[in-house]
Amino acid sequence: MKPQMDQIKPQPYARALERLRSVGLRPTRQRLALARLLFDRGMERHITAEALHEEVQATGAKVSLATIYNTLHQFTDMGLLREVVVDCGRAYFDTNVGDHHHFFFEDEGRLDDISASNVRFAEMPAPPEGSTVVGVDVVIRVRRQPK
Repeated sequence: MKPQMDQIKPQPYARALERLRSVGLRPTRQRLALARLLFDRGMERHITAEALHEEVQATGAKVSLATIYNTLHQFTDMGLLREVVVDCGRAYFDTNVGDHHHFFFEDEGRLDDISASNVRFAEMPAPPEGSTVVGVDVVIRVRRQPK
């Protein structure tokens, strides 16, 4: 007897595999492991390469920090992630690639999303001749006030 469709459990890497294939990336072992950590939890995430490296090590997988950086940049180039640079040498990778902005909590090293509709400009400057605006990224730096 064949199982019903609602009785078939998805394969552990099914979502990650589909995400990679949807953008034409070959599903290597490292890409699958990282995609699973990034996307299979069903929530949006802001993560640094170093924090992702710690998560990978906790699973027992062997992936170098350089490979993680390279893969995160590949995912960003293919539109799976968005890189949010908060200062020189410090970037987060965001699984939410939709139009939005961020609060950066400097004292906590944490990003929170801001809906794009909550950020308005009185006037946008004209782009330099021969160029076009492809996006606007706003990072508002905040710090918790002492109690």
